[in-house]
Amino acid sequence: MKKIQILLFLSITTMTLLSGCILNPDVKNLNNKIKEKEEQIDSLNTIVKANEKTIEELQKSIGDLEVKANARSNSVLDQALIVINLMKNKDMKNLSDYVHPKRGVRFSPYGYIDEQSSIIIQADKLPKMMEDQTIFTWGAYDGSGENISLTYTKYYEQFVYDVDFASANIIGNNKIVSTASTSVNNLAQVYPKEVFVEFYFAGFDAQYAGMDWKSLKLVFENKDDKWYLVGIIHDQWTI
Repeated sequence: MKKIQILLFLSITTMTLLSGCILNPDVKNLNNKIKEKEEQIDSLNTIVKANEKTIEELQKSIGDLEVKANARSNSVLDQALIVINLMKNKDMKNLSDYVHPKRGVRFSPYGYIDEQSSIIIQADKLPKMMEDQTIFTWGAYDGSGENISLTYTKYYEQFVYDVDFASANIIGNNKIVSTASTSVNNLAQVYPKEVFVEFYFAGFDAQYAGMDWKSLKLVFENKDDKWYLVGIIHDQWTI
């Protein structure tokens, strides 16, 4: 009986001590603080991860923009090379795909662009222009001042692709190469926001000392990340 009483006393004592540990306010408060700190750490880790993701996304966006900027810069020349070869082959059907869908393409026989007299042809009209027998007035001949009254085909032969510009000596990427003409070059005024590629021959016969140079400038506007042809500017020595 005495043994049972002793065991019972020890059991009650142990339970009391354990209850004291669990219910001790200081220990409970400490556990709560630890839990709060753990939650704060978890919250901070979540914020750090979110920021890391945001930084990665920003870096990717910046990288994409740089790639697009480079692609746009390079694609002007690429587009011009495609266009000049279509012009060489007189492929007006496929050339029309590169012409600005709203502005069309302006034709100028000389470096000075006369906005009043120069003709603009819309993209959907271009494929049939080689068969069109309509005589247009494209401007005036340098020197005589007489009207340049020609069909599209005849004008094309004299004031567009009169030499093999696809094999030009020099190509100027948004930089004017031909500066020897006595006519005023107003490309920057007519096309202030557009870019151009110039195909230039310094001359063909040594006896003319470069006065027989020829130039063709293809002017492009960017629309929806694509470069569209808006101007075909022929140039040569003028009096």
